[in-house]
Amino acid sequence: MFPTAFPTAIAGSLPKPAWLAETQKLWPQWKAQGAELIEAKGDATLLWVKTQEDLGLDVIGDGEQARQHFVHGFLEQVAGIDFENKVTMGIRNNRYDAQVPQVVGPLRLKGRVHALEARMARAHTKRTLKFTLPGPMTIVDTVADRFYGGGREGKIKMAFAFAELLNQEALALQADGVDIIQFDEPAFNVYMEDAADWGVQALERAAQGLTCKTAVHICYGYGIAANMDWKNTLGHEWRQYEKVFPALAKSSIQQVSLECFHSHVPMDLMALLAGKEVMVGVIDVASDVVETPEEVADTIGRALQFVPKMKLIACTNCGMAPMNRDIALRKLEALAQGAALARQRYA
Repeated sequence: MFPTAFPTAIAGSLPKPAWLAETQKLWPQWKAQGAELIEAKGDATLLWVKTQEDLGLDVIGDGEQARQHFVHGFLEQVAGIDFENKVTMGIRNNRYDAQVPQVVGPLRLKGRVHALEARMARAHTKRTLKFTLPGPMTIVDTVADRFYGGGREGKIKMAFAFAELLNQEALALQADGVDIIQFDEPAFNVYMEDAADWGVQALERAAQGLTCKTAVHICYGYGIAANMDWKNTLGHEWRQYEKVFPALAKSSIQQVSLECFHSHVPMDLMALLAGKEVMVGVIDVASDVVETPEEVADTIGRALQFVPKMKLIACTNCGMAPMNRDIALRKLEALAQGAALARQRYA
């Protein structure tokens, strides 16, 4: 429980400064190498921590500044993965093609993955600190399997192998002082039956033993063309959440982040998450139109029909990595101002 109603948070990623990496790309190339790149990643992390504080956000994230991509940024520190010989593979049920590394042997962590940015963020904010990791099912959907044998059984084996590694890093992040560890599982909205069957179990393995708050983020993807085209095929009502929310409601995961504003998700599906804290997406990351504080407050008001007041967190629909930095800043400002307005109206 938070001390104030409608605390604000980002889903995860934020735009990278132009001096760090290519801008408005999902897999940007770095602008530096070696020690200079490490320093630049730290600088960008600190920049966004302070920016979020200045804008008035309650839950602070590292903005994933030290990662090229939300999945591959973790995988770069995993042995058993071949990054030299990437292959083109359809991901998210062939929604789009991506250049992905190959799993070629037993998986193990080479060492710490996110110590630099987690410790830097913790050292520079006294606010609640959230850190994001990719979820096991989404990792499995973003690599090529050349070791676990393919098929359903191979996917499950590989997911639980990744879950063990995620758990190791999550426990270390908790020791670094992180307050909330969130696993990103956009694949839950694509492979709904598998998500409810074994995806949530793999997620719980990743969160095993954590005493900090745990969360899962399930969205309809970044604001890129392939995701927009897919959304246009989903019809008037998007009911994907209906399949996995009951399984999550029974799980030990404490927070669920979902897409809401400008989506076709029926708001009453939030009622399936009874007992959980709900990060309601009140900012559309697939549009450059900046929300007004009134729109943000209105969305919070509608969500309050299905989520208790002290369990509602105002959040972005998804990450902002490919977004123009200035637009992202203005949207986060609207997020903070809209939550403040909602407190006046409803709290």
